[in-house]
Amino acid sequence: MSKTPPPLPTEFEPEFIAGLKAIFEEKIVFNQVLGLRITSLLPERVTARIDMRHELIGHYSHNRVHGGVISAGLDAMGGLACMAAIGARHMDETPDQRLHRFGKLGTIDLRIDYLRPGIGEHFELSAEVLRLGSRVASTRMEFRGADGKLLSCGSGAYIVS
Repeated sequence: MSKTPPPLPTEFEPEFIAGLKAIFEEKIVFNQVLGLRITSLLPERVTARIDMRHELIGHYSHNRVHGGVISAGLDAMGGLACMAAIGARHMDETPDQRLHRFGKLGTIDLRIDYLRPGIGEHFELSAEVLRLGSRVASTRMEFRGADGKLLSCGSGAYIVS
């Protein structure tokens, strides 16, 4: 008889959401430099926004966002998606116990495809976990313009234990 995994929770507790936002928006200082702001935190998908600023320009004559901003933003989103999936898997723990698991997370592989120039007033980022194993998680991420057009996409592998 096979054991079916428990269903994902539909939403997280306010304490867990606040804790993850504090980690990603405040404690990871480079995310502050990027201006990364979480807009949605669900067990199966996370989203965020980066507003375009002069400091993020990569090509001065075209006012394009730097490719490093795209790469770093998508990497952060892949990590955030892993934390959401880990948090959902361990709902039997307290929010603080689940947040403590973040200390074990690290990027082991990252691939970014730059499809279109990153030009716009703001950008929408999203990520989801394709597979959460006991040691490694695989993710897919997207970087979209304000109009919803896909500008870049990525995939990543993260150590989770």
